[in-house]
Amino acid sequence: MYAMALVKPGEPLQAIELPRPEAGAGQVLIEVGACGVCRTDLHILDGDLPAPKSPLVPGHEIVGRVVETGVGVERFAIGDRVGVPWLGATCGVCGYCRSGAENLCDDAAFTGYQIDGGYAQYALADQAYVFFIHGDYSDQEAAPLLCAGLIGYRSLVMAGAARRLGLYGFGAAAHITAQVARAQDRAVYAFTRPGDVAGQAFARSLGAVWAGGSDETPPEALDAAIIFAPVGALVPAALGCVAKGGTVVCAGIHMSDIPSFPYRLLWQERSLRSVANLTRRDAEEFLALAPTIPVRTKIRTYPLEAANQALDDLRAGRLEGAAVLLP
Repeated sequence: MYAMALVKPGEPLQAIELPRPEAGAGQVLIEVGACGVCRTDLHILDGDLPAPKSPLVPGHEIVGRVVETGVGVERFAIGDRVGVPWLGATCGVCGYCRSGAENLCDDAAFTGYQIDGGYAQYALADQAYVFFIHGDYSDQEAAPLLCAGLIGYRSLVMAGAARRLGLYGFGAAAHITAQVARAQDRAVYAFTRPGDVAGQAFARSLGAVWAGGSDETPPEALDAAIIFAPVGALVPAALGCVAKGGTVVCAGIHMSDIPSFPYRLLWQERSLRSVANLTRRDAEEFLALAPTIPVRTKIRTYPLEAANQALDDLRAGRLEGAAVLLP
């Protein structure tokens, strides 16, 4: 099968031929219809996340159809349309797994990191970490829901009942999260790269009541803020914009170092917390919720062989919404 693979961190992906996988016990083989391009893919390529599988097929926003099932597979049948997210395996027996916090499992494995992902014609996955795709989404429209949507949803839950919500970094995750927040009657305040007029207009088109640069102060204090951009300097900036008792959620898997900041920014019972991965419950809840809103993803598609261009466009901030690869 044709795939775009990471052979050495820090270098572009290479086109390679791999044997078509075979479904083992409990596994499903998926013919990939589309795979989203996530900023986490960039962190893996750049070596920010250590020790990826080698060679590695990245990609953890996979949508496709089941073409083969292994022994013991009962959840899915050939022809089912499914999605595969970042969380690919857990031990199932540790304290985290048994308490519903499987996203913190020490023995977890992740799609497109320790498990080959969707930058390929086929992807193999454990049936327990595969989900039906609901609604009338095309494969490419559904792909960003599998990570940008899921992490945004988990972050939004962590933000609590905030009515005035700030979103720092208005990319793939934020443009989905904004739609969910608006459906919940929250006021969205969007923060983009300074001077990104087009990004601010995009945020307002999705219902943001205010949009400005990340170096600006919104017209009123926020109840909570979610930081999607991997920029540590945004932490004190966001803390300075939330009201007493407010929450700042760091949604990325990697962030540059957070600079020192005065205690007064955290004082008055402000909270700072991070999101780590996702749970299967997150996937079940959000993938059922998205079509009822309905969430509509803004995408730019690329052929699979143009994966490096898609990653470059993501890195440079040339995307509005999400990039999606089509095998």
